[in-house]
Amino acid sequence: MAKQKAPLAVPAETPAPEGYTVLARRYRPQHFAELVGQEHVARALENALKSNRVAHAYLFTGARGVGKTSTARILAKALNCEHGPTTQPCDECAICKSIASGEDVDVLEIDGASNNGVERVRELRANVQYRPSRARYKIYIIDEVHMLTVAAFNALLKTLEEPPPHVKFIFATTEVQKIPITILSRCQRFDFAGIGTAPIKDRLREIVQNEGMQADDEALDMIARRAGGSMRDAQSLLDQLLAFGSDRLTADQVHALLGTAGDDRVVELATAVLEHDAKRALDLLAALAGRSLQLGELLDQLMAYWRDLMVVRCTGAEAPDLSVPSRHRESLLKQANALGLETILAGLDILNGARARLRNSNHGRLLVEMALVRLARLEDLIPVSQLVQSLAQGISAGTVPAPSAARMVAPPEGLKKKLTAPGENGTHAQPLALTSDSLPEVWQRVLISVGPLFASQLDKCNVPAIFGPNTLVIRFAAGYDKEREFCQAPDRLKKVEEALQKTTGRPWTVRVEAGGSAANAAPTASVVPPREAENSLVRARRQREEAENEPLIKRALEVLGAQLVRVDEGFNTAPAPAPVANRPPIPAPEEVGDGEEA
Repeated sequence: MAKQKAPLAVPAETPAPEGYTVLARRYRPQHFAELVGQEHVARALENALKSNRVAHAYLFTGARGVGKTSTARILAKALNCEHGPTTQPCDECAICKSIASGEDVDVLEIDGASNNGVERVRELRANVQYRPSRARYKIYIIDEVHMLTVAAFNALLKTLEEPPPHVKFIFATTEVQKIPITILSRCQRFDFAGIGTAPIKDRLREIVQNEGMQADDEALDMIARRAGGSMRDAQSLLDQLLAFGSDRLTADQVHALLGTAGDDRVVELATAVLEHDAKRALDLLAALAGRSLQLGELLDQLMAYWRDLMVVRCTGAEAPDLSVPSRHRESLLKQANALGLETILAGLDILNGARARLRNSNHGRLLVEMALVRLARLEDLIPVSQLVQSLAQGISAGTVPAPSAARMVAPPEGLKKKLTAPGENGTHAQPLALTSDSLPEVWQRVLISVGPLFASQLDKCNVPAIFGPNTLVIRFAAGYDKEREFCQAPDRLKKVEEALQKTTGRPWTVRVEAGGSAANAAPTASVVPPREAENSLVRARRQREEAENEPLIKRALEVLGAQLVRVDEGFNTAPAPAPVANRPPIPAPEEVGDGEEA
């Protein structure tokens, strides 16, 4: 293969209007070096030609528009060119020209969808015995080969395994899983990957220049992303847009033709949602709906934006293949850093669910409005996995609501009340200096800042101690090893340090240690007489059985796959009933005489 990418093939002359040929056909690759995104296939086929190791049957599989049929034609030209076999067909001889136009008598292109019967395969078997009329090989290119019937595949097996030396088979399919394994084992298989956005954009720019027109970089980027890895789809869309617009293709023209919202409008809508302003989000949706907006396209754009948030949250500001224009990258980075990854993933779940339901619904706008409102309320949701953990570790929870569409549930009401502090929205505007006197109040603010589930783990420790300059030590007593391991994870320690800095206005280092006495610590074991120990075991077993039969806990065990770790002393105990005045004492069983009822 050539070391540098071959120049884009340019039509020899501009066709007359009545004989216009679409861009996807006029700019079809004619050499291995022109295959975009399939360099691995081109290299393998070129090496096979150079070493005279060309197989008798090939299978090309991949999505639509990635170059399967084009590669088959290039291979056919390489094998039958008058100056070949060669890796560089001349494109000048009669055989190369007829193969490129699909009219060569020795290269037969068969549509597997319309010629899928066994009779057609039997005819093929009868014809393979005859030598080609003028070329070296008789080549059969069967497109969408997975459409052949089972009988047709069976009739093809023997010929495919041992064809005459002058016959080559090239199969192309988009659904390789439908091809029998007996056919797959007789072919050399090449998987064609989807083409990246950047290579498609580069090829579109070359086409626009060759057509004597101009296009904005943002417009080409939108077309390339819209194609979804298909070069043919990108070229077809470009052809449509060049006919739709003027001499210069702009992003507004692309939005108008596709029924999509402008990038600025999408960012504005996403910002309203992330700021939990449902009213503004609905107002923006109403304004967009009045401009012939396709609701499905809007959901796709929002999903792309949330995908960008996820990628930036995981990889940082230099994440590749973002759909957001460069002028909005800074705001995207700030939004991603302000959100938790679970919240972003939950948002993607909501948008994906709305998109799936939109296909079969007559109330599209309502579904989109519901999705926006749910997205605006995501701060009130927590992952189910954390709720299961809180149940397993004995956090007192109120009534747990049913899970939402995003597989999230609201935090327990009891925990909400426990962690609510005075001040507007539980926050304090002025920093509070951390001293031994202010430590309890500062720690309470930290618990509020880190969230209810993390706070429930930190609440198991003793009150932290100031240790040296700008250092805070958190000690967990014996019996709280799980809580200590949970809290000393680096990302969670960083979260506590950030909350401390936000509360006190200065940086702090937090260290987690084991040991120490304490008020919140689990009671230490003591030596008890054997009989009392036996009674304790019986009581503990009974309490565990009662806990497992508790409706809320039983439901969590069944549905969420939770595990009961510990039952605290005093679980499910009720105060003894108050004595009733003038009520005679109940006699002991031995005091009940014959014929009397106890």
